[in-house]
Amino acid sequence: MSVSEQQATGDGSVAATAGPGRLYGVGLGPGDPSLMTVRAVEVIAGADVIAYHSARHGRSIARSIAAAHLRPDHIEEALVYPVTTESTDHPGGYRGALDEFYESAAARLAAHLDAGRTVAVISEGDPLFYGSYQHMHKRLAHRYPTEVIPGVTSISAAAARLGKPLAEADEVLTILPGTLPEEELTARLASTDTAVVMKLGRTFPAVRRAMERSGRLPEAQYVERATMSGERTEQLADIHAETVPYFAVSVVPSRIADLPPAAVASHVSPEAAAAPDGRADAAASPEVPGRPAASPALPGEVVVVGTGPAGPLWLTPESRGALAAAEDLVGYTTYLDRVPLRPGQRRHASDNKVESERAELALDLARRGRRVAVVSGGDPGVFAMATAVLEVASQDPYRAIPVRVLPGVTAANAAAARAGAPLGHDYAVISLSDRLKPWEVIAERLRAAASADLALALYNPGSRSRTWQVGKARELLLEHRAPDTPVILARDIGGPEESVRTVHLADLDPTQVDMRTLLIVGSSQTQAVRRDDGTEIVWTPRRYPEN
Repeated sequence: MSVSEQQATGDGSVAATAGPGRLYGVGLGPGDPSLMTVRAVEVIAGADVIAYHSARHGRSIARSIAAAHLRPDHIEEALVYPVTTESTDHPGGYRGALDEFYESAAARLAAHLDAGRTVAVISEGDPLFYGSYQHMHKRLAHRYPTEVIPGVTSISAAAARLGKPLAEADEVLTILPGTLPEEELTARLASTDTAVVMKLGRTFPAVRRAMERSGRLPEAQYVERATMSGERTEQLADIHAETVPYFAVSVVPSRIADLPPAAVASHVSPEAAAAPDGRADAAASPEVPGRPAASPALPGEVVVVGTGPAGPLWLTPESRGALAAAEDLVGYTTYLDRVPLRPGQRRHASDNKVESERAELALDLARRGRRVAVVSGGDPGVFAMATAVLEVASQDPYRAIPVRVLPGVTAANAAAARAGAPLGHDYAVISLSDRLKPWEVIAERLRAAASADLALALYNPGSRSRTWQVGKARELLLEHRAPDTPVILARDIGGPEESVRTVHLADLDPTQVDMRTLLIVGSSQTQAVRRDDGTEIVWTPRRYPEN
């Protein structure tokens, strides 16, 4: 029985077959021939045709890996790219040239398959992971019997050579091509736990800048030609761009892996857990095991992070990254509960009436060299924690502590988006809480904003201890607004009990408003329309009528 009449079975043996040949996508692993799988060797040995991609110089890394298993009677199909990174005069440009090449290569392989020959397309790494084989698979797998043989990826090889785990527990591993725009790389590196950036070479300068801008450069490792001749591993920060080949990757390894088991199991500081209001004694707070010892001579940092109105879907990549990188999280218990538990982090939770104490705790921790995230709901600069932290940070002994404020989606914008675009023109944001300012000031600001015909976003409209402010605000607004002015009651936006209702100003019922509700009051121009599908949308035109 000839090789062309054989078909490998699931147990590695061969059986006779008639009709078209069988297509194999064969992963060869990261470069070391000894890392080829037994199945890959079996398939190569039983194939009639061995196909491999190469650049125009004709040298194929895939062929060199599999060379010891090629027979003199193998039919070899070298699929030579017409272009790699250079320009082309093809009428379809670079992509057009490659598409034409893939169609031609697939036709060459189809001719062998139609003749009953078994075709093995060999590729470095894994065939379906950034592999050249996938272009043949898309064009041929639906037409011929096909099997894909997985291979060890360069990512696994790089981690093995570094001796560093890629991800542990609930960490998220993100795999990025270095060819992404620099801003996209920066955002994704900032938001993930661990990462691998592939396809370096000429992309390296942008990748390095993205690592630096996202704050991941100190963690980043560099691996070149893993398991191949000329292998090199170093800190990414020490690499010169002109020395970086295409077959190199950058690895941001697991943050958890180096922590001892005691740290992995610890999420809350003993002091914070014991204190009635969560106010730990920063001066006595022990170090997290596995973290570098804090030093008063090397101040840490406080980052005030806005989590948006609800859960992770509202987090910006920058905020997500800051929360992951922090050693200590400080915040109101409800907001801390939105942040996933991370091994090695300490949480210092308190109620919502000790903002100055929380700010002081965070800054005390930072003075001792710790990276601290103060967790705030919505946007930290809108009736939230940024003001409290900056106020304390402006005093001795905290003036030297670095403080950053990261924006978040504020409740007004989230509520407006759910309703349509009621804040599409000029608007004012006012808190109805008289806990920190007298009602007389609030009333005067309501009158001023209403007389200026501004749409209004009203924060903190009511609570169990504040039940009359909404009614008073309605009376003041009706002095300047028509009774049928649209008012949006947005409750628990982004949460499990989300509701959005629109009523007329005259019909606003204070008993329907609680501390989880935000009110948006339209201007004289705001429109509320019920659409054909039964939904109601509210918007304020960007044009304003001339007098």
